[in-house]
Amino acid sequence: MSSATIIQSWQTNAAAWSQAIQEEAIASRKLVTNQAIVSALAKYQPASLLDIGAGEGWLCRAAEAQIPSLKKIKGMDAIAALVEQAKILSPNLEWEQKSYQDIIAGASHNQEKFQIISINFALFEKELVELLLLALPNYLLENGRIVIQTLHPLMACGDAAYEEGWRDGSWNGFSSAFKDPHPWYFRTMAAWVNLFAASGLLLDQMQEPIHPETGKPASVIFELVPRS
Repeated sequence: MSSATIIQSWQTNAAAWSQAIQEEAIASRKLVTNQAIVSALAKYQPASLLDIGAGEGWLCRAAEAQIPSLKKIKGMDAIAALVEQAKILSPNLEWEQKSYQDIIAGASHNQEKFQIISINFALFEKELVELLLLALPNYLLENGRIVIQTLHPLMACGDAAYEEGWRDGSWNGFSSAFKDPHPWYFRTMAAWVNLFAASGLLLDQMQEPIHPETGKPASVIFELVPRS
């Protein structure tokens, strides 16, 4: 499966996505998952944060507002239009247009390091995600950690068989402005845990934020540290 297909979809939908985020049009984010990821970061009172797949920069702005310990915040995203929107909305923060391939390639160089790396609903692929997780410890300070929020496998599985594999994308629940959904790689909970182990990462904590209306998990948050 080509990452170009996923990139193209986000390029097409960049404006629609930015509008949806600014208007708080995604109910689960407004009710549960936005605050869940900020709280997961805030409990460590980090001094520095790198947000990968930062989009139009929502999480970086929320972290700046809610985590007073932060002195350095950087957001990275592959989509130029989203990075430009982030720069407009928060010119005081650091923004870089970088793909996962760029981040992976840069891991062998003398990269600046951060106390926490966050990835919020931005892992859609198979091999590229595997390589990214292998590379991320190179961007962490000593005793740093990686915090990932993603779809909860039991909720995201739908009526399909509960097994790893590529799934067709959908913009169901989004406005008609969204076009050309991209495919994404579904992982079971066991597949995620096994992937972290294969990447040299220890699953230190896991949270399952509960949707207040359905009583079911709205997402899963993985907190990871490099194995010593």
